[in-house]
Amino acid sequence: MANKEMEVVRGIDLKRYMGRWYEIASFPSRFQPKDGVNTRATYTLNEDGTVNVLNETWSDGKRGYIEGTAYKADPKSDEAKLKVKFYVPPFLPIIPVVGDYWVLYLDDDYQYALIGQPSRRYLWILCRQNHMDEEVYNMLIEKAREEGYDVTKLHKTPQDDPPQEEEGPVDTKGIWWIKSILGR
Repeated sequence: MANKEMEVVRGIDLKRYMGRWYEIASFPSRFQPKDGVNTRATYTLNEDGTVNVLNETWSDGKRGYIEGTAYKADPKSDEAKLKVKFYVPPFLPIIPVVGDYWVLYLDDDYQYALIGQPSRRYLWILCRQNHMDEEVYNMLIEKAREEGYDVTKLHKTPQDDPPQEEEGPVDTKGIWWIKSILGR
């Protein structure tokens, strides 16, 4: 089953998709600190149709972030397959890193989403709120399983209630990024 092409959302309205999304759960990755909390993404539509991406997480009380750009992988397709480009390391952005961002599921009200990519090494459950009903969460896990993901790797992301609104002290040295690459 893991070899079949994943089904993605068609006809996504990028304007409706813009705004803040909270990470409810994800597969651990070397791009995020293992002790990250209050992780969120904020998307802003640019005039040229690309999307500004701001990913933020808090680690050791400090805000780590990285900004990038997302764009449709195939501008002629109605599939929600995007590419996201970041420059690393964040403190000296010189190396472009491009990844896939496939919207595998999106509810009609654009309140929660399942995001993956073709290798199935990365998976995110996102929500407009910093918490999610267990029934919705379980439905998204089942959808991920149907797409061939090993959902036992999912890790719930701790979120404060109420959500972190202030930016807080910034990790200006990019230490979180270095620690993430080193697997810490």
